[in-house]
Amino acid sequence: MTANVSTSPEPAAPLDATPPFWRRLLRRRLAVLGLVVMAVCVLGAVLAPWIAPYDPNEQHFDGLTIEGAPLPPGAMFWFGTDLLGRDLFSRLLYGARTSLVIGVVANGAALLIGTLVGVTAGYFRGVTGAVLMRFTDLMMAFPALLLAICLAAIFSPSLWIVAMVIAFVNWVQTARVIYTETSSLAERDYIAAEKTLGAGHGRILFRHILPHLVPMLIIWGTLGISTTVLLEATLSFLGVGVQPPTPSWGNIIFENQTYFQSAPWLVFIPGAAILALALAFNLVGDALRDILDPTQQGRD
Repeated sequence: MTANVSTSPEPAAPLDATPPFWRRLLRRRLAVLGLVVMAVCVLGAVLAPWIAPYDPNEQHFDGLTIEGAPLPPGAMFWFGTDLLGRDLFSRLLYGARTSLVIGVVANGAALLIGTLVGVTAGYFRGVTGAVLMRFTDLMMAFPALLLAICLAAIFSPSLWIVAMVIAFVNWVQTARVIYTETSSLAERDYIAAEKTLGAGHGRILFRHILPHLVPMLIIWGTLGISTTVLLEATLSFLGVGVQPPTPSWGNIIFENQTYFQSAPWLVFIPGAAILALALAFNLVGDALRDILDPTQQGRD
């Protein structure tokens, strides 16, 4: 008698063997380093009222030497004191809140404006698209920093004014990229089929165009924050950004630049913080681009 042999097929391998998003992201050491730096900065900013050893604007006259120069880093003041006897570590923590709020708000507003202009121009095209893109080209012709300085000088500088100024000069790159992608999507066959079936503009935009743009917006949003943080620091350093006594990393450098030779930590420490945060967002943004960009698939 012949034994029964099971002929049941082996379970098929899953069609999509791509690792989950977070696993792919955590495989990249530089991206993990960027995430750690971002987490430290965000936690320091959020928990500043509880972990800062002193009020950021409190002057410690006993924290100055006899000559009136700031004290170097030590047990009492971890990062030393500035020219007014204020604890630099505490001011850095509160300054992180300013830089991150402006970075997120300004970049979010720039993404919103750029997406609105790019999608409208790329989808409707014709006269509407031509006018919008010529205006975008006109905005790109102005140096972003010079335009931001002029606008910040016209209005009374404050946290929200600086954020809106940065958003106004930073949306053009997003608009150009979104316009190119939307123009390509609008010519796809399934979009033509939707129009033939009588689908309205709203359905096509919200069901077929915008969902395809989400990965690109995530990438540009992450990369754009580093640019925004650097631009805010530059404006504050030039005196047209966030005004003292509100601390920001840029105006901390601006206030203490006269002590560059005698107290270099007052410039190097906030400068290193700006560099670390900008680099962290760039590292994470590059990793997100490699993961979310369809042209980069399979390169992990």
